[in-house]
Order: sequence, then C-alpha cells, then structure tokens
Amino acid sequence: MNGDVTVVGGGLAGLVAAARLAEAGADVTLYERRPEVGGRVRTETVDGFTLDRGFQVLFTSYPAVAAELDADALDIRRFAPGATICRPGSRATLSDPLRDPLGAIPSLLNDEVSFSDKLRTLALRYDLSNRDADDFFGGPDDSSIREYLRDWGFADEYVENFVEPFYGGITLDRSLSTSKEVFEYTFRAMGRGAIGVPAEGMSAIPESLADRAREAGVTIETGADVETVRTAGQGRIPFRTGAADAEGATVELADGSTRETDAVVVAATPPEARRLTGVESIPTEAVPNVTGWYALPAGASFETGKRILLNAAEESPNAVIPMSEVAPEYAPDDRALLAATFLGEESLDRPADALRDDVRDALAAWYPERDFAGLETVDVNRVRFAQFAQPPGVHASLPDPDDPEGPVVLAGDYTEWSSIQGALESGRTAAEAAGGYL
Repeated sequence: MNGDVTVVGGGLAGLVAAARLAEAGADVTLYERRPEVGGRVRTETVDGFTLDRGFQVLFTSYPAVAAELDADALDIRRFAPGATICRPGSRATLSDPLRDPLGAIPSLLNDEVSFSDKLRTLALRYDLSNRDADDFFGGPDDSSIREYLRDWGFADEYVENFVEPFYGGITLDRSLSTSKEVFEYTFRAMGRGAIGVPAEGMSAIPESLADRAREAGVTIETGADVETVRTAGQGRIPFRTGAADAEGATVELADGSTRETDAVVVAATPPEARRLTGVESIPTEAVPNVTGWYALPAGASFETGKRILLNAAEESPNAVIPMSEVAPEYAPDDRALLAATFLGEESLDRPADALRDDVRDALAAWYPERDFAGLETVDVNRVRFAQFAQPPGVHASLPDPDDPEGPVVLAGDYTEWSSIQGALESGRTAAEAAGGYL
C-alpha cells in the first residue's frame, strides 16, 4: 500500500487505524490535540497512587483485544468473577460457578437472588455463548435492558439488587434504559473471559498501541489541534458539494500550518468528528460519570475477595471497587486504594466531601465491624462525556466509517458501540476504508 494518510485523534481508534495503515505500507502522520495519546483512556499518578481517568476495565475476551493488543505484555490484574451485593449489615456473593468454583457455595447460599433466577442466569449465559459475535448489534428488535430481563422472566428483586448496580457501572445507567444489545454482548464476554486492569494502569493500553504505531513508522504529533479538513476542489467538508471521488485532502491545524494528504481518518471525539466532517448521524448525546478515588490510613488492609461491591440499598455510590486488592501496583505498599462510581448529571456538581461521606457511610453500613473514619479522598474524576448515549435502536443508526464524502473516513466507538471493543474494532475498519483511497 502506497500513499499518505493523516489521522486526526490519538485515542484507541486512531492509534489502531494509524498502526494498521503504516504496517500496510502507508506514510502516516497522527495529530493529537492533547499532550498525550489515549483519548478517554488515561492514567495519572497522584501522591504515589495510580488513578485511571474514571473507573475503567478491560474485558479480556473482546475479539479486538486479541487482535490489537498483547494481553501478556499488559500484565492484566483480574477481578474475581461476579460481585458482592451489599446493603446495611449484609454482604452476599454472586459469582459464576463455571469460572469460579470456590464462589459456587457462597453464591448458592446468597438469599438476595432466588434459586430460579440463578438457574435462569446460567440459561442466559448458555444462550448468549452460542451466538456469533457479529449478531449482537443493529438488529430490528432492540429493547431496553430492563425490558429484556423482564421478557426472560427475571424477578424484580434480581434486577434491582444485582443488575441495576452492576450494569449501572458498565452502561453508566442504573435505570437500565440502555440497549439490550450492550447487555447481551458484555454478558457473553464476561462468560468467556475476565475483566481487569493493566498493572501500570489503563493508559498502558494506548501506550502499547502508540509504541506499535511508531515501530510501524507512524509520526505522532501531540499538542497539535486540527482546525479543518478539506477535500480536493471543495471547501470545508460541512459545506461540500458532493464530489465523492475528489482526490486528496488538506488538513489545516490551529497554528495555521497545513498538510496535503491522500486520505484522512477522523478519530476525534464525537462532537469534534461531527464538526470536522458534518456527518449528522455521529451521536453527541453524552452520558457522564464521576469516579472518586479513596485511600484508607496507612497499614489498614481491605479485602473483598477481589470483587466489586454493589450498592443494593442506595444509588450513591453505585459501587465501590477494591483497586489495590486487585492491582497492588495501584497503591503504595502500606495503603489500600478504593474507587467509587457515581452516576447521573447531579453527581457532576456534588462536592468532593459529600461524595466521600457517601462512600464512608456505605462502607460503614456494609462492614459494621470496621472503622472507616480515616477514609481520605485522593482525587475525583468528573467526566461529562464518558460514553455516548445508547438507547434501544441507536446502533442501527450509527454512521458508517465511509459516510464522509471524499477520501475521509471515521474511526471511533460511535461507529460500533461505546466500549474499548468498539474503539479498537472501529480503528481496524477505518484503516481498511482509508486504504481504498491509496
């Protein structure tokens, strides 16, 4: 493959597209407006703690993870299957007995979920495991997660005690109004593999992709903000006249410099991608998320069996995650690091002290034998655009990578579904589409 490609955006999708195009022989330059690559997948160090930008995990069974990443090199620290359902004075384990035999008896004795719903969960797992990975999104009969579970016959108590907080963490939507397609795909993925985090933090994922891209010859320029993308013989793309076979494009940066290129991959955020390309089907309705990071006093250990703690009684926090128990590298040796997730627009404006108090009160209610007065806030991440909204039917209306006219293609999870799988897969698809212009 000969030719020149410009990639706008250094998130997961842009990095995969750039690496694949360069590996195929193209001359690739990637522009990222931030000082570092990664997009929404970023990590920082605060007072010796490793903090991801929001609570994020990697599903090891995602097909695109196997295709694009070296999971062994990422050194994944895995959560135990299932979760612990918590309410004042009560903690109940619900696990997958097929992948976690030691959790079978506690799960069987769990009185938060009926025996029939436990059997129904295994039946659902079996049903989804037999479906092809390509058969989940964009179907004609979509519905909400809540409606889907009702159709399967699950009791309201199962949905309220387990699914609401657990999938509230995955979809950032405790109301379960998200498309059932997201539930089906992720539920299947959890039955086939683990969820975890790289030992060095989630930013190890884009860093490994950036290393791969550079090794293939990609030039990555950070701190470079792209202002416009123009196709040959046309003005700025939103005002194009429709010449789909125009040759070449011009990328103009905010500093006034320009780059002539044979093809452009727009891998920017959804609002920015819509601005640059004028493709109206790019979704821009955001779902927010707030993640608080908390530390216990020096020497105070905290063990949950490496399971997420689900708040079955209240919505704030939605869940508490034992980060340093799962990944000891996330905290100094004598400290325990916890993450807590908060959902909804209202959480974006709540003071950090109020969020910490909610976490402290919840932990004290779940573990009445312990003292959490010394819980301290390490940091709070407030992410207004954590995912694009995914109501029923949305996946059938998402843009195709080649929707922009001229030699311009889209790369981003908004062409697939909002996830790391969607971002990685979209990068591959965009590289194939851009290659058609070279």
